[in-house]
Amino acid sequence: MKKKSITLLLAGAVLTTALTGCGANGKTSAEAGAEISAEGTDPSGSGASADTGNAETTADTDNAPDADTAKDTSGSSYKVGIVQYVDDASLNQIVAAIQTELDKKSEELGIAFDYKNYTYNGQADATTMNQIATDLIASDVDLIIPVATPVAMVMQNATAENARDDGSLIPVVFSAVSDPVGAGLVASMDAPGSNITGTSDALNTEAVFDLMLAADPDIKTVGLLYDKSQDSSTAAIAAAKTYCEEKGLAVVEKTGTNNGEISLAADALLSSGAEAVFTPTDNNVMTAELAIYEKFIDAKVPHYGGADSFALNGAFMGYGVNYVELGTATADMAVEILANGKDPSALAVQTMDNGIATVNTETAEAIGLDYSMFADKCSSLVEIQTAEEFN
Repeated sequence: MKKKSITLLLAGAVLTTALTGCGANGKTSAEAGAEISAEGTDPSGSGASADTGNAETTADTDNAPDADTAKDTSGSSYKVGIVQYVDDASLNQIVAAIQTELDKKSEELGIAFDYKNYTYNGQADATTMNQIATDLIASDVDLIIPVATPVAMVMQNATAENARDDGSLIPVVFSAVSDPVGAGLVASMDAPGSNITGTSDALNTEAVFDLMLAADPDIKTVGLLYDKSQDSSTAAIAAAKTYCEEKGLAVVEKTGTNNGEISLAADALLSSGAEAVFTPTDNNVMTAELAIYEKFIDAKVPHYGGADSFALNGAFMGYGVNYVELGTATADMAVEILANGKDPSALAVQTMDNGIATVNTETAEAIGLDYSMFADKCSSLVEIQTAEEFN
């Protein structure tokens, strides 16, 4: 398996409007020293059910250790593995925020969090992700942060099967897992169990469709575009179908697992008469957005995505959480486990407030769709123009 090294460029304190991606490539620990470039701009951006409404960040107070039992970790050093599923805007944005927060906590607490030698990209390849897991376990890292559902499942399975010499399991703190319970990663959101916890970017699917109908109440047919192999899409697509059935909307459903298939699926949706298209927090469609957004513009069909990076890459609108906040919260949970001795099995999964609409103004103008009503229906409305990465 060919692996390429990555270099880590830490963006300072970043606030973004959407999922953003950059070029991080998978590597082994022997090829350490790496750079993931990811900068954001403003908030936006995949719980037990992927359609959980506007769940607010879970305050973590119950699991705080007593002052007399907290570990004195000043001067300590911890090896932290960071593994993102694939190179796309959102996941790179999350990784950059995790790294920035770990650096900040390192300075505040006098603790070294070494992630530079243990940052990887799984390239959406099962073989690569399993090899990364093997490398991290062999390197005896103190904690693993997988970003996105597929890689979280690989890391959880690998750590569960490879107990350390003392019988303990390497803690896993995932980020951007849309449906942790449905994916089988945790027993419940409040009490995850085993050696795992993390943050969820669960999508409020109903809110996206409410915006869709607010912008065009005359829609009769909705297209669903997603990768059926992505666990993050399952609950959101089910919720979308339920919504459409209740509203009397016809549904056209097309799927793909790579850029070529997704492009063909987009063509099929348009030829089937879809008047608007919805994609949940789907990393594979996200990576294809730059190649398909002009198809929707030419057909005057708005594409609604489950993260702000969809809008950055040309879709009409992206809806969701602030991925910088998600990455920061993930890093903070990792620090609580390593520096403060918290038990991941009892540390509740955190969900972010879900209500930021990011609109691509160039696309809105090209398709002639008014979105001014969104401002009164969301916690925040962000305007953006087409670009590959956030500046």
